[in-house]
Amino acid sequence: MRATAVMWFRRDLRLGDHPALEAAARTGGVVPLFVVDPVLMGSSGAPRAAYLHDCLMALDEATGGHLVVRHGDPTEVVPAIAAEAGAADVYVTRDHGPYGRRRDAEVADRLRADGRRLRGIGSNHALEPGTVRKGDGDPYAVHTPFSKRWFAILADASYAVPGAATAPDGTCDGEPIEWVAMDGDGLADRPDPGCELPPAGEGAARERWAEFRDEGVGDYADRRDDPAGDATSHLSPHLKWGAIHPRRLLHDLHDLHDLHDLHDRHAGNGIRCAGPRTFASELAWRDFYADVLFHRPRTAWSDLRDELSGMRLDTDAAARDRFERWCAGRTGFPIVDAGMRQLLATGWMHNRVRMITASFLVKDLHLPWQWGARHFLDHLVDGDLASNNHGWQWAAGTGTDAAPYFRVFNPTTQSERFDSDGAYARRWIAEYGTDAYPREMVDHAAERRGALARYEAATGRS
Repeated sequence: MRATAVMWFRRDLRLGDHPALEAAARTGGVVPLFVVDPVLMGSSGAPRAAYLHDCLMALDEATGGHLVVRHGDPTEVVPAIAAEAGAADVYVTRDHGPYGRRRDAEVADRLRADGRRLRGIGSNHALEPGTVRKGDGDPYAVHTPFSKRWFAILADASYAVPGAATAPDGTCDGEPIEWVAMDGDGLADRPDPGCELPPAGEGAARERWAEFRDEGVGDYADRRDDPAGDATSHLSPHLKWGAIHPRRLLHDLHDLHDLHDLHDRHAGNGIRCAGPRTFASELAWRDFYADVLFHRPRTAWSDLRDELSGMRLDTDAAARDRFERWCAGRTGFPIVDAGMRQLLATGWMHNRVRMITASFLVKDLHLPWQWGARHFLDHLVDGDLASNNHGWQWAAGTGTDAAPYFRVFNPTTQSERFDSDGAYARRWIAEYGTDAYPREMVDHAAERRGALARYEAATGRS
């Protein structure tokens, strides 16, 4: 009789390129499990919860209807189902987030007490958090040197997609995975996302990547900052839930351009590979923020730069009113308002506009970046704690960025540069250009001076 293993899916909702699933399938029969964790669901906005529902429906179909969904505390549910299945091993993709590491340690302890094991294999990142280090072994705190080392490691690696033995058709090494049927609780009703959601699941992710790889990545460096042009990959929701692995993307880019060329921006074919290299750099940003959070878990909601943690911010009733206007896209600055309304309508916002709207909240309105980060996580389909919250700290000048705090985006000049014809504003602001559109709620020049004065008071430096 063949052994049975449990494959506990989390943020790796696919069958292809899956190292943990490959290991489980080679053990014997596989119980595919997803645990609806009330801790995580309680911090997930409706768009992300609805999209997760869609991802799980796609995964259930891929496993031939065998996905076991249980609701409850994973530290209790996972050992219980392992015992029911008679499984000696529970396989997972390693989770490097603060909560995930604590949860997995407790699950491992409880399994060990029953004579079972939690086997963590692989990660959700191109390079596992904690593995990209300086020559002296210390972690990086600034993106540019991290990315140089990241590219160098990838360029020098024996390049392959981890877990390529598993395929989206439910096979491992060309043989069908033996799914083991067990009773589950079923999925709860799909919450109303309140917005339009993109297609979910591994098939949709691979289709989107193929389209972008073949038609979009070549021009990515030149077109990515045009919010009206829709020239970005739109892969972030798929990466968030692991419907496609970032090493799959890099593997395919490697087929287009040798990674040594992507690593070297001055390579002879630098112009030709500018798009792929710039796109690969975005994956490096994703790994960087995950690495920072891995080493400094307190920075999930606290400033990385302690010297700025005492900066004076506005939190009174008037500040709350300004925050609500920002949330609703009623600031009077078109590129800010268009971005905020795009977020509410689609659960997504263009990355350039994310930076602009974030800068406006922390530098023009003088509000805590945590307010904006929480609002984004409530509405983003691709909401990721590490990328979102450290991106907010980048905008606030309190995080990993080497640039000084006095970088303040001017929303008017940003509109002129990135939406010069107003196409993006017209797309999302129905009353744009009419008397119904609100006036600018602040004087940017004055608020910039105020932001710098607060910085000087907090640090003693001008």
